[in-house]
Amino acid sequence: MTDDRTAVPPSDLTPRIGKVATRELAHHGYTRYEDLTRATTKELLAIHGVGPKAIRILGEELAERGSGFREA
Repeated sequence: MTDDRTAVPPSDLTPRIGKVATRELAHHGYTRYEDLTRATTKELLAIHGVGPKAIRILGEELAERGSGFREA
């Protein structure tokens, strides 16, 4: 039997952030880059498994798409 918390839900986010960050972001409703634009970096850093490296990578990905995190 699989624990739902360990399964990695489908996500459009880069695998460069790691499985734990991807899984935890998805469990909090962030599976697409446009979802991330609703959150501040502080809110995302409060999620278990999401650290400064993941925020940096996601910020770069958002910038490439002409977007960014929500301002605090």
